[in-house]
Amino acid sequence: PGNGTILAVSDERRELVRQAATKLMDNIKSNVRPRDIVTKEAIDDAFALDMAMGGSTNTVLHTLAIAREAGIDYDLKDINEIAKKTPYLSKIAPSSVYTMHDVHEAGGVPAIINQLIKKGAIKGDRITVTGKTLKENVAGAEIKNEEIIHPIEHPISPVGGLSILYGNIAQDGAVIKVGGVDPSVKTFRGKAICCDSQDQALELIDNGTVKKGHVVVIRYEGPQGGPGMPEMLAPTSKIVGRGLGKDVALITDGRFSGATRGIAIGHVSPEAAEGGNIALIEDGDEIVIDLPNRTLDLLVDDATLEERRKHLKTFKSKISSGWLRRYTAFAKSANVGGTLMSDEEFEERKAERQAQEKN
Repeated sequence: PGNGTILAVSDERRELVRQAATKLMDNIKSNVRPRDIVTKEAIDDAFALDMAMGGSTNTVLHTLAIAREAGIDYDLKDINEIAKKTPYLSKIAPSSVYTMHDVHEAGGVPAIINQLIKKGAIKGDRITVTGKTLKENVAGAEIKNEEIIHPIEHPISPVGGLSILYGNIAQDGAVIKVGGVDPSVKTFRGKAICCDSQDQALELIDNGTVKKGHVVVIRYEGPQGGPGMPEMLAPTSKIVGRGLGKDVALITDGRFSGATRGIAIGHVSPEAAEGGNIALIEDGDEIVIDLPNRTLDLLVDDATLEERRKHLKTFKSKISSGWLRRYTAFAKSANVGGTLMSDEEFEERKAERQAQEKN
């Protein structure tokens, strides 16, 4: 407990390392396994904390991957249900002036968890790595500064800081940090400007091609396409830095850094390399983002999309050897954490692509 905000160079961190090593050996002797602790309820709690802190979209990707490795069938849609019942309690840089050190001084993650237990957003009765319940771990943790950590009675927002969007661009979902979007932006409608790489997007932003009212579409940067799903921090930073944070949106099958803010939607699934509809968007197409209704739609009719699909080339990775080539061949889209396919799933993908190439 406390690990999330303790400074790296502090005496507290050194003591935490000692405690963690001791507890690790105790758990080995007691035959406590990761799957005893990583349960569906534990995943729910992790997402609830993420919502309360307006956390990084990366937590969605990594936690879904952890769930899959633990054998837990976790639906991306469950995250929206958690968001609806979890208040936003602590806004942290770059979305505010407060840093993680400030959060630590204000009571840290234990104080936030304690508030969520009071609300019922976290149950608190499951066992943790300490051998105690989550509720026992945070007992007595109180808020010391209500400007930094809001009490449950006066949240920043009654709903969490992350949202999963669905629509004809992202049939399997996409992620946005709504806590990093200007509160005045509820919906956004703009014209697509398409880029098949992050580098191309950076060039268009730098030379002034990207203007107010554009939706920058960066594709082929997902788990397969990247490969490895690189962060799109540079494009979002440049958009905000040019004063366009409320006037330009960005959607991508890549991911973002925790420092991202603005109308930035990532993890679009299925990704372009998998033949997702993000690959069918053309310059000038209108795109509508509706945050209250959690939708992301391309205003192009199905018949037109199907006609475009007939001319869509089968994805060919630029990686031709090594482990990255293997990852590219087996990677799944972000809605399941960018994890690897089974052998059976790989053979199905291979057969589908061979059929596409024949057509």
